Amino acid sequence: MRLTTRTNLAIRTLMYCAVNAETIVRKSDIASACNASENHLGQVVRLLAQNDFLDATRGRNGGMQLARPPQEIGIGAVFRLFEADLPFAECFSQSNTCPLVAACWLRNAIRDAVTAFYASLDGVTLADLVDGNEALAILLRLHPPVSCSASGAPGPPSNRPLESGAF
Repeated sequence: MRLTTRTNLAIRTLMYCAVNAETIVRKSDIASACNASENHLGQVVRLLAQNDFLDATRGRNGGMQLARPPQEIGIGAVFRLFEADLPFAECFSQSNTCPLVAACWLRNAIRDAVTAFYASLDGVTLADLVDGNEALAILLRLHPPVSCSASGAPGPPSNRPLESGAF
């Protein structure tokens, strides 16, 4: 089995947001940390936001953060969101042209395997992937830029408010 790039980016995005839960993150930060195209990432973020995994706001002061706690985000649900429309094998496709479909028992075995795969992922939450995973945190932790006051001295990092919307 091979996951789509979109599913991979979705999980990376959610992990990035979970590691940086105390701040609003930008698409460019995630793209840089995860070696991803911002355009492709934008499509993923949009779908995650539409399905209440992320709160995202567009624009200059925009960004995103998790829409709910990591322990409430099931990895199986995320995978289904991005993988459900893709048939695992030709025999599951609407445009199936396999001449063996009427007699082949492989379809049942594949169906059972895919069901077991998703059942396994249903037992995993985003919190399971990030809590206590210091190696991941080191790779994904956003270091807030140092802002300067009018005098040029470093000031406290700004906290941008998050509004509902796209990103």
